[in-house]
Amino acid sequence: YQRRVHGGEVTVGPADGSETFEGFQAEDSGAPAIGEICYLETTSKKVITRMWNTKAGKLSTVTLDTKSVAFDVDCFLDSCPKDNLDKAIADLVQAINQFCSEEGNAPVISVHYLTKESPSFDTEGGNDTEEAPAPATDTKVTPWAVEGVVDYEKLMRDFGCDPITQQIIDRIQRLTGHKAHRFLRRGLFYSHRDINELLDRYEKGEPFYLYTGRGPSSESMHLGHLVPFQFTQWLQQVFKVPCVIQLTDDEKFLFRGNTIEELKRMTRNNVREIIACGFDPELTFIFSDFEYVGHMYKNIVRIQSCVTASQARGIFGFTMSDSIGKWAFPAVQAAPSFSSSFPHIFGADSKIFCLIPQAIDQDPYFRMTRDVAPRLGFLKPALIHSKFFPSLQGPKSKMSSSNTNSAIFLTDTPSDVEKKVLKYAFSGGGATKEIHLAHGGNPDVDVPYQYLKFFLEDDQKLEELYHGYRCGTVLTGEIKKMLIEVACGILAEHQKRRLETTDEVIDKFMSIRPLTLPSHFVINK
Repeated sequence: YQRRVHGGEVTVGPADGSETFEGFQAEDSGAPAIGEICYLETTSKKVITRMWNTKAGKLSTVTLDTKSVAFDVDCFLDSCPKDNLDKAIADLVQAINQFCSEEGNAPVISVHYLTKESPSFDTEGGNDTEEAPAPATDTKVTPWAVEGVVDYEKLMRDFGCDPITQQIIDRIQRLTGHKAHRFLRRGLFYSHRDINELLDRYEKGEPFYLYTGRGPSSESMHLGHLVPFQFTQWLQQVFKVPCVIQLTDDEKFLFRGNTIEELKRMTRNNVREIIACGFDPELTFIFSDFEYVGHMYKNIVRIQSCVTASQARGIFGFTMSDSIGKWAFPAVQAAPSFSSSFPHIFGADSKIFCLIPQAIDQDPYFRMTRDVAPRLGFLKPALIHSKFFPSLQGPKSKMSSSNTNSAIFLTDTPSDVEKKVLKYAFSGGGATKEIHLAHGGNPDVDVPYQYLKFFLEDDQKLEELYHGYRCGTVLTGEIKKMLIEVACGILAEHQKRRLETTDEVIDKFMSIRPLTLPSHFVINK
């Protein structure tokens, strides 16, 4: 590198045919083809890097018309963990999405590893192949982990769910007399099972109840954890129905290895934050599995008796090295779907329809539940699924309580929020102000914009930000400033409610008691 640079500027771009290149091997030397993308020193016209990968040769040549490119990476695998390599590839994909969007359309990118056994690439045709390789299948979505770029439409089809249409949204508005929640309006809750049947029953005067939950895995929740609870609280308010909220402390003991003492403390803290979302104390029962599971136990063993070990392994991916506690747990999360699990609210023999708002990664639990329900004489629960909330540092990183900069936590101060957004929030803007003004940014990968999509109430303002960011009239700093204002407002209100949530209030929400059901709530047995 030092030898080949002679005081000129180093740039990257298409060759014009006048450049020279001295490769590591004689056959690699010579002038690059016109249009070939390379690093060159502008004064001497000496190319520093081209073809990117000697082993891959022609397959690694990049031009402005390139549709597919191959990189030889096996030389890294002895010294570089594959997770690091995957992250580097993900960073490259993000860069392509950020800088190669055109007219509002992000490029469609597939990434996969080629081997001698499955060389699914035209090694003779190079970049002349008409079709790109098949999309990667590296995305992983389970109730415990989400990895890779999620194709939500494909996930919905794979799970066998139905889309939430405008017709469904209009119907909810008509039946409740309320404007649809922004999560519905913006397609953030986008998929369902049996919502139409639930609305049919509601229109006929039949009641239903809400069920959602939380695994208490941290002392404080973050903004993403608000999504299911804000939506569930809205559903409770507009439909005027009871709600049960499960804290799966037993799951975290089994799957994450937290101590029972830790979980007891975290559960209490999380319940305080859930209550601060505005749930009605007369219509809400919050329970810890450790404390309440005995009241549901008859339904739990009924469910367990209907699911074989083979089925559990197929649904959840359990292995023979997993504890029997893990194999048994899904029935515990399934049991609140049946109203008879709450005899103090609905009666021991009741059959009330249930609606479960959840992130779509939790769907396997309730596919199992819906499968066993008819065999037990119970009603299948209806489900409504949300998309995932992104990590502050980008779609390829993970939110973690051990990395405080990966999320905005509900206990953060305004200065914490400002620092995190300005310093760590992944941007879809141009690399420089000049580039952004000329070419615009990509709000579809910009995390501050994505957070505003979840929490900015004003639809018109959100649309203006989207189009302004796309064409470059709205800068990255403006998007971040707007997010800081919105997030600080949400946290200030939530923290105020949290302070008002005393231990006595928590005890009331978690006490086993009858709820004050509305007059239209008629229990059928």
